[in-house]
Amino acid sequence: MTPALVFDLETIPDAEGLRKLNGWGADVPDAEVVERALAARREAVGHDFLPLHLHKVAVIGCVFRDDQGLRVKTLGQADDPEAALLAGFFKTIERYTPKLVSWNGSGFDLPVLHYRSLIHGVPAPRYWDMGDEDRDFKFNNYISRYHMRHLDLMDLLAKYNGRANAPLDELAKLCGFPGKLGMDGSKVWEAWSQGRADEVRAYCETDVVNTWLVYCRFRFLRGELDRTAYESEIALVRDTLSASGAPHWKEYMAAWDAA
Repeated sequence: MTPALVFDLETIPDAEGLRKLNGWGADVPDAEVVERALAARREAVGHDFLPLHLHKVAVIGCVFRDDQGLRVKTLGQADDPEAALLAGFFKTIERYTPKLVSWNGSGFDLPVLHYRSLIHGVPAPRYWDMGDEDRDFKFNNYISRYHMRHLDLMDLLAKYNGRANAPLDELAKLCGFPGKLGMDGSKVWEAWSQGRADEVRAYCETDVVNTWLVYCRFRFLRGELDRTAYESEIALVRDTLSASGAPHWKEYMAAWDAA
């Protein structure tokens, strides 16, 4: 089995970068730096979604599936520096060369990882290989949009048409899966700044599981899994989460049973 790695980022505004770019001194607290930047962004473009290079990676959530089973986790610890999270993610790619699966990874997660890795100087030769070192990567690599070594499931299902994109939360629920539980990306900065990092990390884990479940359904659609194999994958997810005992997985399983 080729290992599969489903990934998702939770990001917060890069207060240090915003301070540097705007010439604000160290006397300006991070919270005020962010509020100034968000207010300026709203005035300039009508919303406060910052450019991708100013999104600091706070959490990287992963589902990893290989011959050994299924693991769900967030990389590192809540207080780890951003560069350590980035290095941990790309180290997994260096070691396993997994198939990457995401929801809007091409539109958000991977560009953020690219910019933030550039800022911190985090090397990732396997990820960036486009055939220079491994000939197989010339025809199937992580970078090219239409290759399958990275599958942006949202992009593919929409036939690469942004007007046809669907929200993961709604699609997961329509497929009978739990979807999001009380948080979304717009609430991450508020929760993080209030010291609720564990809540954000738990939310990110549920999001990658939602993506994995929809991906399993997609594999069934395209004939990669037959009915028995598909049901076995879903049962593996249920068994793995039920065995955890963590509060967010108890809530997730209750929502799944009620779906």
